[in-house]
Amino acid sequence: MFFTYLRRELRRRRKAALVVASGLALGIALVIVVTSVSAGMTQAQGKVLQSLYGLGTDMTVTKAQTPPAEGDTAARPRFRFDAKGEGDADAEQSSDLVMPQGFETLDAATVDKVSGQSGVAQAVGGLSLQVMKVNGQFKRGEFKRAEGQTGGGTAAKPGATGGAGGTGGTVEGGGADFDVNSFSVYGADVTRPELGPLTTSKISSGRTFAAGETDAAVAVVDSAYATKNKLAVDSEVTVKSAKFKVIGIATADSGDAAANVYVPLKQAQTLAGTPDKITTVYVQAKDSQAIGSVKQAIQKNVPDTTVTTSADLADTVSGSLSTAASLASTVGTWLSYAVLLAAFLVAGLLTSSAVSRRVREFGTLKALGWKSGRVTGQVAGEALVNGLIGGALGIGLGLGAAYAITAISPQLTAQLAAGAGRGQGPGGGGGGMMRSAQQGAGKALDIALTAPVSLSTIGLAVALAVAGGLVAGGFGGWRASRLRPADALRRVE
Repeated sequence: MFFTYLRRELRRRRKAALVVASGLALGIALVIVVTSVSAGMTQAQGKVLQSLYGLGTDMTVTKAQTPPAEGDTAARPRFRFDAKGEGDADAEQSSDLVMPQGFETLDAATVDKVSGQSGVAQAVGGLSLQVMKVNGQFKRGEFKRAEGQTGGGTAAKPGATGGAGGTGGTVEGGGADFDVNSFSVYGADVTRPELGPLTTSKISSGRTFAAGETDAAVAVVDSAYATKNKLAVDSEVTVKSAKFKVIGIATADSGDAAANVYVPLKQAQTLAGTPDKITTVYVQAKDSQAIGSVKQAIQKNVPDTTVTTSADLADTVSGSLSTAASLASTVGTWLSYAVLLAAFLVAGLLTSSAVSRRVREFGTLKALGWKSGRVTGQVAGEALVNGLIGGALGIGLGLGAAYAITAISPQLTAQLAAGAGRGQGPGGGGGGMMRSAQQGAGKALDIALTAPVSLSTIGLAVALAVAGGLVAGGFGGWRASRLRPADALRRVE
C-alpha cells in the first residue's frame, strides 16, 4: 500500500517533484565539482612540490643560515689565473670553480642523527653543487706611434704608454674575452635511491646508479642538459678536469630538473673538496599526519639546522595555480554550501506547501483510520524519493562537469618564489628544498588541471541527497502530523 500510494502521488505531482529534485541536483553537482577541482588542485601542487624535492620526501634538513661577519669575503667566488710568460701572453686560460649551493654544508653524520629521531622512517643525504667554468684569453694591445714618429717595434707590453725612447703613441685593441658556463651537479647517495631529487626524474635512456658505484666515475645527465651539450649514453662529461661516463639520461616528470648532472655522493664531495659534507638531508616520516611533530623533534635535537616541510614550500607557490586553489577552497566551497543550503530550504518549503494543498486528502486518510505516523511516513517517503532522484541527477551533472574539466585540462601556472626559503645572502639557509631545485626557482611551471572524482565524493553526494530528502520530509511530515481530520475535512482546496 505504501509503495503503491507513493508511486501514484509522485506521478500525479511530477512537476513539483521535478522542481524539488532539480534544486537538490544543482547543489549536489556543485559540491561534486568543487570537491573534485580541489582534489585536482592538490594533485597539481603535489606535482610542483615533487619536482623540487623528490618523491616520498616529507621534509628536508639544511644548515641554519648564519649572518656573515663584517668584511668576510670567504663565500665570494674567486677565479685565479696563472701569470704567463712573454711568449704565452695570449695563451688560453681556463678555471673551474665548484661550490656547494648556499655555501653552507652539514656533516655527513647529520643523516644518522636525523634518522634516529622519533617518527622518521628514513633519511638520506645529498650534496648540491654549482659549477662555474671560465674559459678564454687575454690579448695584448697593439702600440700605434704618433704621426711622424719612427722606431722599431709595434707591440707594447700591457701598461706601456710610449714606444722606444719614450716617444708618444697609443695602445689599441687587446683586452679579455672569456666565456662563462654554469651548471649544477647533485651528489646522490647511490646506496639509498628511494629518496632525493633524482626520484623526480625517469630514466629515459640507459640506467640509473647501482648500489656498488659509490666510487665510480659515472654520471646521470638531465635530458635537457644532454640535448643542449650533445651528450648521450656512454659519452663523457667533464667537471673540474674529472671525466665522468654518462650511464643514463633522466627526464624530469614536471618542471625543471633538480640538477643538470647527477654523480655519486663521494665523487661530488671530492669535486668540491668537502669530504664527509652534505648540503641537504631528505627525510621521510613514518606517518604523514605527524610531520609537524617530527619537524619539532629534529629542530630540538639536531642543532644549527633548519627543517623545511612540504607545507612550508607550498606557501611559496604562487601564480594562477595558487589563485585557483584559493578560489576553490574558499569562494567555491562557501558557494557550494550556500547553494546546497538554499536547495534544502526550497525542497522543505515546497514539500510543506504541497502538504498544505493536500489537507483534505490527508484528513480523509486519517478519517479512514490512518494514524499520524503513517501520514508522516508517507510524506517523508515521497520527499526521500525526490531527494534520491535529485541526487542521481546531481551526480550525473557533477560527473559530467568533472569529466569536461579533465578533458579540457586547462593549463595553470605555478610560480616558484626565487628567494623563498633561501634566507639572505647567497643560497642562504633553511631552504634545502628550494636550493636543491635552484634551476626551477623563480620560473613558471605549467600544470594541467584535472578534476578527479573519488568514491568518497560519490558517497558524499548520496549522503547529501538523503539528507535533502529527510530535510524536506521533516518539514512536510511535521506539517502533516498536526492535521486533525475534522479540521481538514472542513477545508476546500
